[in-house]
Amino acid sequence: MSQPVLFEELATQNGRRIGVATLASEKTLNALSLGMVHLLTPQLRQWAADAGIAMVLLQAQGEKAFCAGGDLQQLYRTMREHHASPERDDIRANRYAAEFFEHEYRLDYEIHTYPKPILCWGHGIVMGGGIGLMAGCSHRVVTERSRLAMPEISIGLYPDVGGSWFLSRVPGKLGAFLALTGASMNAEDAKFTKLADYRIAHADKQKVVESLQLQNWGEGDDKALLGRALQKAESEVAADVAFAPSALRENFDLINTLCSGQTVPDIVDAILALKSDNPWLQKAAATLAAGAPGSACLSLALQQRVRHMSLADVFRLELVASLHCAARPDFVEGIRALIVEKDQKPKWNPARLADATPQWVEGFFADPWPAAQHPLADLGA
Repeated sequence: MSQPVLFEELATQNGRRIGVATLASEKTLNALSLGMVHLLTPQLRQWAADAGIAMVLLQAQGEKAFCAGGDLQQLYRTMREHHASPERDDIRANRYAAEFFEHEYRLDYEIHTYPKPILCWGHGIVMGGGIGLMAGCSHRVVTERSRLAMPEISIGLYPDVGGSWFLSRVPGKLGAFLALTGASMNAEDAKFTKLADYRIAHADKQKVVESLQLQNWGEGDDKALLGRALQKAESEVAADVAFAPSALRENFDLINTLCSGQTVPDIVDAILALKSDNPWLQKAAATLAAGAPGSACLSLALQQRVRHMSLADVFRLELVASLHCAARPDFVEGIRALIVEKDQKPKWNPARLADATPQWVEGFFADPWPAAQHPLADLGA
């Protein structure tokens, strides 16, 4: 079998090299598996320590997706086994889930704190775990066909992979709206929310890479050097390449009003009561209506809780919350209904927002580890 991540190095004119990591699981829309994480992390660390590597390019095979999220099939199987086991009340007992989330979050943190420039070429679908990879890169490109989303409410999860942290930092109340509705973002939306930095035509990718090979790396600020090269490419996008306007920008005031309620039910009721002929808003409301009520409450509770936390502390908190999700019914039920059996009829528990009380939400933050023994205790140390 071919490797799900491919690595190569490109020579530059002054002898430095560009490390290239390519997600290569096109049939799964490059869904991020534990095997991919275990390949990416050591290679990124090796390149970080190699003085000859000037920068890293993170990209994907195929025209459809950079990364459509995490690979949920094995998680589904292990969640079902855990729920049927005598250890079902111990969130640590699902060994696969614990390993998957720990190492995915370690990789995301590695990218956020990487000492060299990392360019992510976010073409096509970029969802969930894909945004987790992209969000921490120093330079993030979106194209005319980029489609970003954090749609975890549809599978009984919440925007993890640092989503609690970066969604709490987008303009206005957009973070709450994106978590509740899983709304799709195009290139202009991604720039508006600061989840991307540059919009460049996908057809210009090879030209951009060739221009990077001609830069004088290592003679100054390499991050600034990469930024100037990408700004130049952005300014030269051909007039016949159509970038749709930002729906988030156009509806910014409306979304702020809808999400200004004091409680989660207030916000959800306002979004669902909206009468609009805008298909994008209609789809957002429909996703919320079909999503897990518990996920809605957990998502917004996390955004409130992490507002003044360090990124390392956020990943530690998210690991605990994610393992609670894996041990409770909604996450496995959401995967069953949308991905495995595909009947599109999840039976959420709790079925109503009113039953997802603050006390119920608080249970997701019950940490079974002493601080020094938390699997991510060393992050930020």
